[in-house]
Amino acid sequence: MNTWLDDVFTVTKPIIGMCHLPALPGDPAYDRVGGVDAIIAHARQEISALQEGGVDGILISNEFSLPYLTATEPITAITMARVIGEIRSELAVPFGVNVLWDAVRSIDLAVATGAAFVREIFTGVYASDFGLWDTTIGKTARHRQSVSGDDVRLLFNIVPEAASYLAGRDLASLTRSTVFNCVPDGLCVSGLTAGAPTDTSTLGIVKENAGGTPVFVNTGVRPDTLEESMRYADAGIVGTFFKKDGQFENAVDVSRVKDLMGVARSVR
Repeated sequence: MNTWLDDVFTVTKPIIGMCHLPALPGDPAYDRVGGVDAIIAHARQEISALQEGGVDGILISNEFSLPYLTATEPITAITMARVIGEIRSELAVPFGVNVLWDAVRSIDLAVATGAAFVREIFTGVYASDFGLWDTTIGKTARHRQSVSGDDVRLLFNIVPEAASYLAGRDLASLTRSTVFNCVPDGLCVSGLTAGAPTDTSTLGIVKENAGGTPVFVNTGVRPDTLEESMRYADAGIVGTFFKKDGQFENAVDVSRVKDLMGVARSVR
C-alpha cells in the first residue's frame, strides 16, 4: 500500500538522519562567543556529512537546547529559521523540523522554511523530566490549517522519550484511538532517550494497530538492529549512531552514515 512516504522520499523504508543544532540563544549552554554564525557552520557541516553518507531525508532539531521547554521562547524558532534559511539551498533531500518540545512552533517553522514534515508530541498528557506535559491536538490541528500548513506531515511520538503517559491505557488501544481521533501522518516509537534502543515488541504492537498510518522507529537504530526494526517500521530516524564513536554529543561521522545506509539499502 502506497503512503505519503512514497511521494516524499521515493524509496522504500527511508532513513532520516538527524541534524542536531547546538544550543541556541537563550539556552543555558549557548555559545555567546561563536554566536549564531557558529550554529550555521555546524548545521552546514552536519547536513553535508549526512547527505554524503546517503540519507534519504534530514530532520533538523534543537537537540542541544537542554533542558527542554514544552512552550518555547520565540527566539528558538526564529533562530532555527535563520539557520535553515542560510543552508536551505544546500539541502538536496526532503527535510523536516522539530522545535523541542513545542508542537505549534514546530509547525510554524515548517511552514516558514518549506519543511515537509514535523516530529513532535501532539497528543496525550505525560509526566516527564520537563514537568507535566499537556497537549491539545484539536487546537494544534486548527493552528496548522490557519497558517496554511495543511501539507506539512505530522509525525506523532506515540511513545515519547523521558515521559510516561498518565492514563492507564495499553499501547494497542492508545495507538488505535490516536489514529482514529487525531489522524496522524506517522507514529514514532522511541526508547527512553535519544540513542536508546526501541523495543521491537513495542514497534510490533504499534504497527499492528496503526492501520495504514506509517510507523517510524525513532531511537536506537544501528546496523545490527536495523533489519529487525524494519520488519515492523516503515521508516527510521537516526541521530546518535551517526555521530563519531556513537556518542550523542559528537559530530556526524560520514563513515558511520555510509555503514548504516548500506545495510538500509540491503533490507529494502
